[in-house]
Amino acid sequence: MFLGVDIGSSSSKVAILDDDKKLRAIQIINLGTGTNAPEEARRCALEEAGITEAEIEAAVVTGYGRINYKNADRQITEISCHAKGVTYLAPDARTIVDIGGQDAKVIKLGEDGKVRNFVMNEKCAAGTGRFLEVMARVLGCELGELSALAEKSTKEVAISSVCTVFAESEVISRLASGETAADVARGAHVAISKRVAGLCNRIQYEPEIVMTGGVALNGNVVNALSIELGYPVYVVPHCQAAGAIGAALFAYELKRK
Repeated sequence: MFLGVDIGSSSSKVAILDDDKKLRAIQIINLGTGTNAPEEARRCALEEAGITEAEIEAAVVTGYGRINYKNADRQITEISCHAKGVTYLAPDARTIVDIGGQDAKVIKLGEDGKVRNFVMNEKCAAGTGRFLEVMARVLGCELGELSALAEKSTKEVAISSVCTVFAESEVISRLASGETAADVARGAHVAISKRVAGLCNRIQYEPEIVMTGGVALNGNVVNALSIELGYPVYVVPHCQAAGAIGAALFAYELKRK
């Protein structure tokens, strides 16, 4: 058995593959680096797979919190792990859009699934899950309700600020001027899609776009990005765990060498 751990800023993911590279378990806990969530997700994944720790032949860790994780045989960057994981889930993918809690990244793949280019937005929360968390709080809803709220919109309210802090003030101002929460939510989703589309354009992205990360569960953001790019953006099963799956695949290769 081969185990992959992906420790993000706001969530921990674990995937287990068997000797035939078939998925045996996936666990996601919405707590990230600096918590005991990686080990808890690992414990739950072992239980789901019906195996013990002793049956793990190799383990690889990736993600924001990989440096401080000691219970793995190797650390590998999230760029490489996402590429391998998405290629496993969607072999035809040529562009990966991954939006996490603190960063957004776009990865361009070759036909062989290898990384050809990538770009990250990690210096500002604009265009990340954190941006949407702030929007949900200001709009008075749960993060998971934001997409449904935006679907009720009847018009787009532009959110022009590129900084999350200023965008928060702008949203408050929009609401005070009488704009509905639904219209503002849609505007926030369009804003994030424009920022991410800018990243895509920087690496001359190609169609067959797959979106991963927690924000991929927000259908309104996915639709907004599809419109912005002019191509469909696909969300595959286990999109949140693509990095962990990629790490498990690297663990497989590590043992097989």
